Amino acid sequence: MKALLLTEYKNMQVTDVDEPEVGPDDVLVQVEACGICGSDIHGYDGSTGRRIPPLVMGHEAAGVVVQVGENVDDLELGARVTFDSMVSCGNCDFCREGHGNLCDNRMVLGVSCGDYRRHGAFAERISVPRRIVYRLPDTLPFEHAALVEAVSVAVHAAEVTPIKLGDTAVVVGAGMIGLLAVQAVRAAGATQVIAVDLNDKRLETAGALGADVLLRADQVDVPAKVRELTGGRGADVALEVVGATPTVKTAIESVRKGGSVTLVGNVSPTIELPLQSVVTREIRLQGTCGCNGEYPQCIDLMNRGVINVEPLITAKISLADGPKWFDRLHAGDAEQMKVLVCPRSE
Repeated sequence: MKALLLTEYKNMQVTDVDEPEVGPDDVLVQVEACGICGSDIHGYDGSTGRRIPPLVMGHEAAGVVVQVGENVDDLELGARVTFDSMVSCGNCDFCREGHGNLCDNRMVLGVSCGDYRRHGAFAERISVPRRIVYRLPDTLPFEHAALVEAVSVAVHAAEVTPIKLGDTAVVVGAGMIGLLAVQAVRAAGATQVIAVDLNDKRLETAGALGADVLLRADQVDVPAKVRELTGGRGADVALEVVGATPTVKTAIESVRKGGSVTLVGNVSPTIELPLQSVVTREIRLQGTCGCNGEYPQCIDLMNRGVINVEPLITAKISLADGPKWFDRLHAGDAEQMKVLVCPRSE
């Protein structure tokens, strides 16, 4: 079959690769759409160390079931599906306690890190365990369904954040996940959502997707403005969706005493933390990793239009166009939000 293969860092080739093996508990999916994630771009240049060539990357996908393993009896050929990006073991203490996203033995599709190599979905077909596969309603396009994985990150972040009806929420960072987080915190009950970014176009999109207030972090004192908007109190919760010292500080200083900050972004492995502010104001800091079983919830939210991903899709490309698009995205293209690889398109 054809696949987009990372043969060496900064070199992608469309080439023939072996068909995936389909184990007794697996499902073979014909890929209809697969999103290019920011982590794929970092993997492209080797900066993360988690995509060691040769590798077929891609973990945000949807498609059609074309083969099932001998133990799979609840999924017919032709079923429209998406699947989690993470393969948990199901046997470790975390999996048994219902925290599959913290699995000791987890593997991520499209990742090769030395401990394992798991080819992803920038290919015509991919084999995945049945337990991570989810049916799609006929009314949800494959191009939208490919973003369920990204939506699940935002929904899980909102899930672990103590949002109550009537709360004010600040979302720091209006990139892909930030724009989904704006919609997720609104769905979770926040009635005033404040989006913060440095890019006017992204803020404009945040407004179209439900943010009530748009703040350019380089033009206003964000924490002061948030206090002004909340009667001097500060926001109830903040989601930080960048992962750098300045944005984490902005999130922490924007919440009220006793408020909560959920840390979603992880651009920087280490940051400076305003410890005294956190301690003396009793701020709760909550990390969040991936998702933990929220796929059905996300599919429903998207299918009913509560979370809208259409404005985030900026290009749909073929496998053949993949190499030049990776070059383009790696060079930096602020106009692109989510680029979808559609293996069956010409």
